[in-house]
Amino acid sequence: MSSKFEIIGDNKVKITFVISPDKFEEGIELAYKKNRGKINVDGFRKGKATRKIIEARFGKEIFYDDAINAVMPEVYEAVIDKLNLKVVSRPEIDVEEINDETGVVLTATVYTKPEVTVSGDVYKNAQYTPVSTEVTDDDIDAEILKAREQNSRMVSVERAVADGDIVTIDFEGFIDDEAFDGGKGEDHNLTIGSKSFIGDFEQQLIGANVGDDLEVNVPFPQDYHAEHLAGKPAMFKVEIKDIKVKELPELDDDFAQDVSEFDTLEAYKNSIKEKLTENKENEAKSKKEDEVLSYIIENTPMNVPEVMIENQVDQMVNDFANQIRMQGMPVEMYLQYMGQSMASLRDNYKAGAEKQVKGRLVLEAIANAEGFEVTEEDKEGEIVRIAESYNMPIDKLKEILRAQDRDGLDDDIKVNKALDFISEHAKVR
Repeated sequence: MSSKFEIIGDNKVKITFVISPDKFEEGIELAYKKNRGKINVDGFRKGKATRKIIEARFGKEIFYDDAINAVMPEVYEAVIDKLNLKVVSRPEIDVEEINDETGVVLTATVYTKPEVTVSGDVYKNAQYTPVSTEVTDDDIDAEILKAREQNSRMVSVERAVADGDIVTIDFEGFIDDEAFDGGKGEDHNLTIGSKSFIGDFEQQLIGANVGDDLEVNVPFPQDYHAEHLAGKPAMFKVEIKDIKVKELPELDDDFAQDVSEFDTLEAYKNSIKEKLTENKENEAKSKKEDEVLSYIIENTPMNVPEVMIENQVDQMVNDFANQIRMQGMPVEMYLQYMGQSMASLRDNYKAGAEKQVKGRLVLEAIANAEGFEVTEEDKEGEIVRIAESYNMPIDKLKEILRAQDRDGLDDDIKVNKALDFISEHAKVR
């Protein structure tokens, strides 16, 4: 198989390769079988005319396009492997020559993965700012308060409305003494201080009692989403129907038993501290890794093809779209609801995608520079981790892993080793 390539730009190459006469003949036969039922030849029923008859009537060229499309991908992949090119883009294919005796000459213009070299002085001395992982009593109290609020109950009170109360109201809004659409509600529960109503609506209810009828005067904001109401003064007729407060459970051993597996409040608090400590340590580790990697990226020159970043954006957008679909909403509807477009969504991911691509490139370079190897134990551990994350039996995962998947696992393991390495050698700013 004749093939060669030439560099025509930054990480851009032009590959010249040949589909052999035998392979081209194989493609023409495939094209004939695919199309013979679609070609009308006088004197023959569809699909009954031989290839020679069709070629004699319409010319050999009738099958060329489909023939090339049929066999070119296999030949192209073999050429890429032979030339040991790390291609990161779809090929732009041009047919240069077609000859029955010498075959088909094609060119493919592609972008390749850039060669990145990271200085040892940089990746062995990356800098970061440490963060505290100490868990305070306030942290623990805040977690306990969340649990108490989740297990609270609402109790009616016989007093005036105060900040933080939940009031049940009927209301109707008027502009220039005329009721407006969307301005009426019955048995609506409103938390005073939540700022879920416009202006100081909620504050004007403070001091009122059950059974009171109030007139609340508030202007709509100038930038209110409903243009016909924006900036206009409104008057709401409000009836106070009920006043409730959130009653929290007592903080004792019984509470600990109700909300956890522990018998005492002290044991419950200790478990919260352990969990918060683990969370803070994980957050600190992630922050350190992110800072260290950012430092290396900023101090490593590299020329990354735009297509690599766009490919990463594609992946991130697809992941997001799948998450939205799992929630029962097409991504198009979500974008419309949020006032976004696919273009703006892609723009939002662009910076993150660029950092991910550059981060992967420098970590691969570091792994190569340090000569990290992948052991069978490493592979088994990664397979176990993936199986657990997908809640899949390990044997089942091993069955469906293809050769390229296993190669990808090896690459991921090396990258993770590189990340651990630079984190271990990082210096405090």
